[in-house]
Amino acid sequence: MGVLKRFEQRLEGLVNGTFAKVFKSEVQPVEIAGALQRECDNNAQIWNRERTVVPNDFIVELSTPDYERLSPYSGQLGDELAGLVRDYAKQQRYTFMGPIKVHLEKAEDLDTGLYRVRSRTLASSTSQPQPPSGGQQQGRDGYGYPPAGAPPMPASPPPGAPGHRPPTAAGRPSGGPGAMPGPATHGGAGTQVRRWIEINGTRHQISRPTLVLGRSTDADVRIDDPGVSRRHCEIRTGTPSTIQDLGSTNGIVVDGQHTTRATLRDGSRIVVGSTTIVYRQAEG
Repeated sequence: MGVLKRFEQRLEGLVNGTFAKVFKSEVQPVEIAGALQRECDNNAQIWNRERTVVPNDFIVELSTPDYERLSPYSGQLGDELAGLVRDYAKQQRYTFMGPIKVHLEKAEDLDTGLYRVRSRTLASSTSQPQPPSGGQQQGRDGYGYPPAGAPPMPASPPPGAPGHRPPTAAGRPSGGPGAMPGPATHGGAGTQVRRWIEINGTRHQISRPTLVLGRSTDADVRIDDPGVSRRHCEIRTGTPSTIQDLGSTNGIVVDGQHTTRATLRDGSRIVVGSTTIVYRQAEG
């Protein structure tokens, strides 16, 4: 049984047959499904012998009347259309760089029964677990302690001995070995700066001095984009923060400029492969 035929059968039971009433003379869901298949075929990119990548994010533009009829069921219809694209890609041995999504949008310039399909390829991204700031592990009592293998901390002098410091209200010595580290501050005195990057709607916090981006599972943030090298680039936090190319094949573009190293500001746009990364920072 063909993919479109199975889609029609699934659609028959959707929202109790409402589509049969909605689509008497307007755009038909099966027409949209066929257009999504053609969009995959027309935009397929061969990355290597084993991987042909197709778009995974689709925007279906509809006339105002069609959009108003469809919008109450956009979630269910979008899921069904995404499932159809997934089935078709499996038949054709296509692969995706991220989750499949189908969105409906209203287009004022379209007449009833007409539609347009736009697509784009959006890579998925995942973050590796990051240790607490300062490179220390977190103890059971909530205080940091050196990693395994580090030399033991010297014992505190007994009360009354030279060098003894009275405990603070938290029960820890005020300064010196074993003191609880305070929050990292940057910029103005006492001001903490939060940093993160956004990749196709996914936010990744930056909580270490350096953050490696790449396609390898060892990268701090893994980007599933064939145009991204295993260790593509590295963000180095500071005042200001910078980004450094790590000898990648396709290089980096920062705010429209090809470069190997650049200073980052809030809102800087970084392009690696076919993926756009937005660097963000804010005080507080």
